[in-house]
Amino acid sequence: MKPNVLLINVDQMRHDCLSILGHPAVETPYLDQLARAGAIFSNTYSATPTCVPARAAMMTGMSQKSHGRVGYEDGVTWDYEHTLPSELTNAGYQTQCVGKMHVYPTRKLCGFQNVVLHDGYMHYNRYQNDTPIGQSFDKTDDYIQWLRDKTNANTDLIDLGLDCNSSVTSRPWNHDEKYHPTNWVVSESIDFLRRRDPTKPFFLKMSFVRPHPPFDPPQSFYDHYVNEDFPNPVVGDWVEKADPYLMGLDPLTEKGIVPEKRLKRARAAYYALISHIDFQIGRFLLAMNEYGVLNNTIIFFASDHGEMLGDHHCFAKALPYEGSAKVPFIVSDPGNLLSFQRGSVRDQAVELRDLMPSILDAVDVPIPDSVDGKSVLPLLKEASASWRDFIHGEHELGEESHHFITNGKVKYIWFSQTGEEQFFDLQVDPFEMKNVIGDARNKKQINELKDFLIAELKDREEGYSDGAQLIVGRKPKTCLNHILPT
Repeated sequence: MKPNVLLINVDQMRHDCLSILGHPAVETPYLDQLARAGAIFSNTYSATPTCVPARAAMMTGMSQKSHGRVGYEDGVTWDYEHTLPSELTNAGYQTQCVGKMHVYPTRKLCGFQNVVLHDGYMHYNRYQNDTPIGQSFDKTDDYIQWLRDKTNANTDLIDLGLDCNSSVTSRPWNHDEKYHPTNWVVSESIDFLRRRDPTKPFFLKMSFVRPHPPFDPPQSFYDHYVNEDFPNPVVGDWVEKADPYLMGLDPLTEKGIVPEKRLKRARAAYYALISHIDFQIGRFLLAMNEYGVLNNTIIFFASDHGEMLGDHHCFAKALPYEGSAKVPFIVSDPGNLLSFQRGSVRDQAVELRDLMPSILDAVDVPIPDSVDGKSVLPLLKEASASWRDFIHGEHELGEESHHFITNGKVKYIWFSQTGEEQFFDLQVDPFEMKNVIGDARNKKQINELKDFLIAELKDREEGYSDGAQLIVGRKPKTCLNHILPT
């Protein structure tokens, strides 16, 4: 029988929040253990770093140009012929997702045989006046029904007064820890181990909403961090130092100077959510061992995008900087099924589109022609294996719409509405403190990355490139025409 596959997907976790990589505050003993039994890809990027496009890349193995989601937009139907779960279902796997999907329609299976759903707070299915009854939160979400049954009928996701997109406010969870959505995902996943067909290999996607806001960790995890001293966010010399419009006082701010105590509590809560997830992953690993499946399961761990968390006075995601676009990615092989040197770190430029072909390759399932990504397995077995030169990332973001080219060692950023450019030498400046776009010593390398972007954008429908130069001011889009209804 083929190996089982466990995909652990978290939401909005920074690339650096692993204690095995030396983070000065966060403790992640179980993720560290997964890395010790596998490999970390230290230069993994989310090419379009918000939830919907990032998950499209993971589910389809496509680049953003192919899956069509080059910004954030809800309510656009997911209609892809080949997905990771559909290929594994067709190959004889029992397939299930527990937790967040963030697809449309909300209950679309996308190839899974079963989904036990909790997407978190979704604006499009919460608005009372214009949400079709069949898509409303009360009709589609499994966790809230369970939570109300365990607590009371009036329990809701907004009880704490925290917004689902605020990275600067926090409070401890207001129920027993066992009722937290993080615990619920693991409890339902353990129940899947009980109910699965033992004659089939399984593919389980265990998909957490956290550490995406609201920042609401259980009290014990919050207490662990709130009185800790940890380094302040980094602020580059290219960043506006003032906040004349007091944007930092907005609970939903994406930039600005946040009051020091408020920001410290929010960062403590964010780290606490990560440790909470880590211990619940440990709980699931214990259950897998009890059910006798741990050593016959290949485990993948990834986040859909990061969180700026105050770096450069910015918050949340969608930006091209490391805190937002760079993500953790671990391949773990407890049973040594893939026969590679474990405990290694690989620094090639990996993207979320590489997840699907890597999983299919690991269990010897054919990779569809629609897939743009590449399996990372050759990099596990031979660090010098042939690989891509650069990754192209982008995001529609109004006046801050941008494109970036990186290999994890250097990064070129072009803001399509203003023409502003940035260049960071990540090998000597990993925190992007100095924009050296004007340094003549970097001219040759900058031109190389710029030419790469010009070629990538040639023939795009927005008109960003004519094949010889980048064109400033062309209207950005959230979705390309080929996925929009006609």
